[in-house]
Amino acid sequence: MAASTPPNAPFGQMLTAMVTPMQENGDVDYDGAARLATYLVDEQRNDGLIVSGTTGESPTTNDEEKDRLLRVVLDAVGDRATIVAGVGTNDTRHSTELARAAERAGAHGVLTVTPYYNKPPQEGLLRHFTSIADATELPMMLYDIPGRTGTPIASETLVRLAEHPRIVANKDAKDDIGASSWVMERTGLAYYCGSDMLNLPLLSVGASGFVSVVGHIVGADLHDMIDAYESGDVARALAIHRRLTPVYTGIFRTQGVITTKAVLNMFGLPGGPVRTPLADASPELQALLREDLAAAGVKGPIGLAPHQAVPASAVGVERLTEGSA
Repeated sequence: MAASTPPNAPFGQMLTAMVTPMQENGDVDYDGAARLATYLVDEQRNDGLIVSGTTGESPTTNDEEKDRLLRVVLDAVGDRATIVAGVGTNDTRHSTELARAAERAGAHGVLTVTPYYNKPPQEGLLRHFTSIADATELPMMLYDIPGRTGTPIASETLVRLAEHPRIVANKDAKDDIGASSWVMERTGLAYYCGSDMLNLPLLSVGASGFVSVVGHIVGADLHDMIDAYESGDVARALAIHRRLTPVYTGIFRTQGVITTKAVLNMFGLPGGPVRTPLADASPELQALLREDLAAAGVKGPIGLAPHQAVPASAVGVERLTEGSA
């Protein structure tokens, strides 16, 4: 686990919600997962990784796959990054079992999304999250994303949940900076931005860092943005934010797993296909993604253009420096 993190960033500051690489037949590519995790930590400067979050296609991977994937990533980078296991489901007992399995595997923390589809009341959310937190000794990050789950975690509920000693953070994808500010003023919860376009705005009101999807591609840039902001160089942080806007736009043209895997595949990095009910990026979408990356000055591994695939073992995404042509 990463040795030094700021006191208000229990999981580090720059985390990527890692995709789960797949083989062409749809099986999990565990070797690819180890290589991708290594790339994200060593080349893209991620302090931590979320394994089996939504971007990791957790709804369509089974418990055995989740357990093996977590162990593979821990073995690859767990000595130098914080590895957080996604354990959220809409079944409290199942989430509790996944949390205990993650603890046995050696995870450094767990991420628990709001139960989806069954639309529980706030009291149900309180009981759900508290039960999972009580089940292990691991620190927990909540995940508030009502656009996916149909149910927001109310600000008052977040304040109550923050009283639990192991509920220490919130991945915030509610896109309500006023509500986020209100909770941060009243709790010690570490806030992690879960909507990439709002990374810098949320940082400016007290967020601890990011749980990113575009971190697969521009994680080092995002880390630079955090460093610039915290050093007082707000102008540089803003310049990075503005340069990355086409990447934010491109990756969320559709579901982020689809676009992220498309870019990883373009760059010859482990990605592979998505599992249904998702659908792989069309040629038309891939063309748009290339335009988005070019607009942000993002090049492929070892400086190749994004349409030129390279061996999956290649690492090192080269970026144009700010102000260059």
